Amino acid sequence: MAAETRTGRERETANAHQEVAAHSWRPWQVRIFAATWLAYAGYYFCRKPFYVAKADMAAELGLSPVDLAHLGTAYLAAYAAGQFSSAYFGRMLGPRMLLVAGIAVSIGCNFVFGTAGAFWTLFVFLALNGVAQGTGWPGCIGSLAFWFRRQHRGSVLGIWSTCYQLGSLAATALAAWLLGRAGWRWSYHGGALALLAVWLAVIVLHPNRPESVGLPPIEEEEPGRKPTAEGREPLGWTKDVLFSVLLMGLIYFTIKFLRYVLWSWAPFFLRRNFGLAGDAAGYLSTVFEVCGFAGVIAAGVASDRIFKGRRAFPAFAMLAMMTLSFLLMATLGARSVFFFTLGMGLAGFMLFGPDSLLSGVGAIDVGSRRGALVAAGIINGMGSIGPIVQEEIVGRLYKGSGGRLEPILAMLVAVAAAGALLTFLLWRRARAGKANL
Repeated sequence: MAAETRTGRERETANAHQEVAAHSWRPWQVRIFAATWLAYAGYYFCRKPFYVAKADMAAELGLSPVDLAHLGTAYLAAYAAGQFSSAYFGRMLGPRMLLVAGIAVSIGCNFVFGTAGAFWTLFVFLALNGVAQGTGWPGCIGSLAFWFRRQHRGSVLGIWSTCYQLGSLAATALAAWLLGRAGWRWSYHGGALALLAVWLAVIVLHPNRPESVGLPPIEEEEPGRKPTAEGREPLGWTKDVLFSVLLMGLIYFTIKFLRYVLWSWAPFFLRRNFGLAGDAAGYLSTVFEVCGFAGVIAAGVASDRIFKGRRAFPAFAMLAMMTLSFLLMATLGARSVFFFTLGMGLAGFMLFGPDSLLSGVGAIDVGSRRGALVAAGIINGMGSIGPIVQEEIVGRLYKGSGGRLEPILAMLVAVAAAGALLTFLLWRRARAGKANL
């Protein structure tokens, strides 16, 4: 009886300590949320100008679609390398320093783009910008993992993940506006200035981990685990965890392949194939991000409230419907700007939800809190190979078909179907207890 009384008192004491800790965490959770949201949204101001301005830049500098594909490949290959390397350097430096350094390098590269005129100058600094941009997602996800518990992550990251819809939307709109009024070089300069303001905000707002501001760490996966030296904490992954991370990386390959086809080429297609002005094409392409904004919030909230923290099935259902959206584009959108835009919007809603579930909260759930930065780096690193592949394929298909969209849109349907099938396999593994998703 005395033992039961003692256990009850210990439980009450532990609950009281958790309530005090939660109250202490809240202001810092708001700061880390704001800092990382601004950081990742800000990265897009030095990422999107190339995609918005590529048609005008190509016309002035005499670049062919294949030349543009080579430049895009240089950026995206380096971006993938940056994702993978962030999995290592982020654990050594900490997420805050990873973000501060990456943002600073990206700002410098974009100032160079605005003054460059030679293919190889653009090539080299696009590659360097890719490495810097690759620090963004692992750094932000690694930061958030230390400040939010699993039962809240779906909703929190569902809202947080709007950063890459709204960031992309704002960056695209700014680049298009500057393109129409001051020319393509100011698309780069203006984006660099915007990111500079964000960089200063991150320096002021971003705490590193709870321990760095005198708070206890969130312990939920293995409460009895002994702490180890910073940067040398064991991941504790089983073979099933590693397989799940790799499978999610393959799925993310298809998602980012599709996302970057529309990001990289939609303004180009709208200008070349449908005759829109450069700034109008940039504005219309934002339909993809606007609809994606709603999809991210819907997927995050639904995975918490309807599916009780499980992410695999809603991701599969949305990717299956995304495949139908690309089918609409392939059948009706090649010669109709209305159906091209409609399909782009529907695809954005269905794509961005699974995008955030798998690469954000899913990376934390599957990889564990202490392995979140590594899982995010691997998943995003594998996913970032997709944009590399699409850049060359689309450039060559467009040139080889004489500027026709039908072969490109048919390819999007096939890739979308492959992503849906892989996500179905992930869901089956989750149902069998082999994936914590």
